[in-house]
Amino acid sequence: MEVRSGDLTLPRPRHRRIITISNQKGGVGKTTTTVNIGVALALAGLDVLVIDLDPQGNTSTALGAIRTSGTPSVYDVLLGEISIAEAAQTCPDAPRLGCVPATIDLAGIEIELVGMERREYRLKEAIDAIDGDFDYVLIDCPPSLGLLTINAMVAAREVMIPIQCEYYALEGLGQLIGNIDRIKQHLNPELDLSTILLTMYDARTKLSVGVADEVRRHFGASVLTALIPRSVKVSEAPSYGQSVITYDPGSRGAMSYLDAAKEIAYRGAKENAK
Repeated sequence: MEVRSGDLTLPRPRHRRIITISNQKGGVGKTTTTVNIGVALALAGLDVLVIDLDPQGNTSTALGAIRTSGTPSVYDVLLGEISIAEAAQTCPDAPRLGCVPATIDLAGIEIELVGMERREYRLKEAIDAIDGDFDYVLIDCPPSLGLLTINAMVAAREVMIPIQCEYYALEGLGQLIGNIDRIKQHLNPELDLSTILLTMYDARTKLSVGVADEVRRHFGASVLTALIPRSVKVSEAPSYGQSVITYDPGSRGAMSYLDAAKEIAYRGAKENAK
């Protein structure tokens, strides 16, 4: 089944897709990717839930969510005090997108989780208990490999890794992929590294082109064809509490994220059909 909104036509997945967006390196476009892919899918008429697991809360801010201390948030969800439905807020620019915000309270959650029973499964159990249908659940991770990221990977079926087209782009990826393999082996056999997205691409530089070629050699079909360019508009949009898709729909950055969302949706529909 396909859904339409404006110029977008995207297939609805047969089963809910739960994707964690992860990279322990900061500044790779992880949060920007979560926000813009989520908004693009939602504007196409798909039902999307974004869960902000990064204590910095930048995803929540960009989606227009309230995140002052004491606001119902993912912190309360992980402690088992409220449900995801009770914490979720509707994105003002994309009514089909719900956001479970991160507040400053989340900063100390890993210490609290250490002594808890089934500490790695807290988020999975909360997502499994969701009432209502979401086509996509996108989980934005902190730039670390701690308990929050482990919770995200245990809850997800897919991992998306944004990789910036800059020097040291592949640094630390071996450790991240090793962690994905260990989680798959011991905690979540359904986990799959499904998607690599190249960000901050500048076709004018040999460095960007070279990094993109090397990533494609390493990861093959997992790498999306869509490339996200280095863009002032992409950087500006969060300061207005928006995605670049709603801030400047005609910009190169917005069009590139729309292309990436389409590719993700169609790849998922193809996998579901197998």
